[in-house]
Amino acid sequence: MKSTGALRITTPSDREIAMTRVFDAPRRLVFDACTKPELIKRWLGVFGRWSLAVCEIDLRVGGTYRYVWRGSDGAEMGMRGVYREIVPAERIVNTESFDDPWYEGEAVGTTVFVEQGGKTTLTNTVLYASKEVRDSVLKSPMESGVAASYDKLEEVLASLGG
Repeated sequence: MKSTGALRITTPSDREIAMTRVFDAPRRLVFDACTKPELIKRWLGVFGRWSLAVCEIDLRVGGTYRYVWRGSDGAEMGMRGVYREIVPAERIVNTESFDDPWYEGEAVGTTVFVEQGGKTTLTNTVLYASKEVRDSVLKSPMESGVAASYDKLEEVLASLGG
């Protein structure tokens, strides 16, 4: 399948990273693919030697989520957070922290879904504790990981008829 749009990374402030990609699917489907465990397990960070072994979601304000990725060598990376705001098919705000923190502090992610002409622009903006933390994340392989995950997400959406 041809890619609808490349991942675009911007820095709206000295503590934020915004990741934007257009998907050829209605936002209802994109929202579902970002909130339903059976769909998330098919695309989030599952490339190379990694699989999403645990994906638990209590999708309500105050509810929590938990992800654990498992490598083919048995290594694990866990992440959790709390949902602060949910507007179905429009917006999700949640905290993000890793079991073995690779950056300082807790991050807050805001994901916005905007549909136009049957295509959905997904923008995930992450606010970090400091400029130094944001800059260290920018220097990590985050961009290639997000791009690979969003490529998988596009495949999942196509399989759903998106």
